[in-house]
Amino acid sequence: MKKRETITIYDVAREASVSMATVSRVVNGNPNVKPATRKKVLDIIKQLGYRPNAVARGLASKKTTTVGVVIPDISNAFFAEVTRGIEDIATMYHYNIIISNSDLQQEKELQLIETLLEKQVDGLLFLGGLVTEEHREIFQHANVPIVLAATRDEKRQMPSVMIDQKQAALEATSVLIQEGNERIALISGPLTDTVKGYPRYLGYKEAMLEAGLAFDDQLIKVGDYRYKSGYDCMSSLLELEEDQRPTAVFVVSDEMSVGAIHAIQDRGLKVPEDISIMGFHNIPLASQVRPLLSSVSVPMYDIGAVAMRLLTKFINDEEVESNQVLLPYHMKLRQSTRIKELEGDNQSDD
Repeated sequence: MKKRETITIYDVAREASVSMATVSRVVNGNPNVKPATRKKVLDIIKQLGYRPNAVARGLASKKTTTVGVVIPDISNAFFAEVTRGIEDIATMYHYNIIISNSDLQQEKELQLIETLLEKQVDGLLFLGGLVTEEHREIFQHANVPIVLAATRDEKRQMPSVMIDQKQAALEATSVLIQEGNERIALISGPLTDTVKGYPRYLGYKEAMLEAGLAFDDQLIKVGDYRYKSGYDCMSSLLELEEDQRPTAVFVVSDEMSVGAIHAIQDRGLKVPEDISIMGFHNIPLASQVRPLLSSVSVPMYDIGAVAMRLLTKFINDEEVESNQVLLPYHMKLRQSTRIKELEGDNQSDD
């Protein structure tokens, strides 16, 4: 298909027999245009298929009404829901978003951040990865606001929106302790991951020690948040002598939790009768697996929505009460744990 010649504001002005300034006023919604003239110009714009040049308008106004978003993986259910929250609030405040996948590769993250800044975005949302000194150096030299979502800056210099990972893990482990389990295993994320993996490990450890339970290294397995690693880690735990096996497992992602459930079932065991499973995130998969998965319900959509709203406040110099936002979470208890409801809590199974 042959590329059509670009229609310019000059073409519209010529066809409508008005000045380019008048066309500009119509395009930008300036009220100082006669209704008949406005209609005539709009008719010509529709007829010619004219679209204003967003880059040129951005240069003139020093705003592009565009926000860059760097995420690890749009196919991941967690980040897809966070991005949905970002997009809805962006639309509400008339911003376009440019989404870039980083695959959690630091070099790629840095490159994408530089590219988005070169595109003159009005602000940037950074999701998922650890904020390193290299990130911090680019952020400090950027002339637009930057907000972190579902991640944090250990130095607390960058605005961020997330949950208290350690406390959530502690409470999730406590559910399994309340069931009367003493041998509770952990299928963790990488302990080098200081955003999610390590804080969740610390929460598990603290819950065990506070309850006076043995902290047994052979009950700790490290996965990568994906299904296969959950299956493999659980299979490894099931290789232990029967009296050494866990009767419950806290798994730090729902994908790994489903892998763990399938590994248990493949050995002829039952969840939760033989082994209870507690997941993390409460993605849609948690209510699709059987038995239905108990999980830490993370407000994924809200993390994206609140982060985007915070960014618009920075862009428009609005008042910001706090730039370190911790959102609430709760335990969604279903069928993979023997406790189906916490005291004073009334939760449905969907």
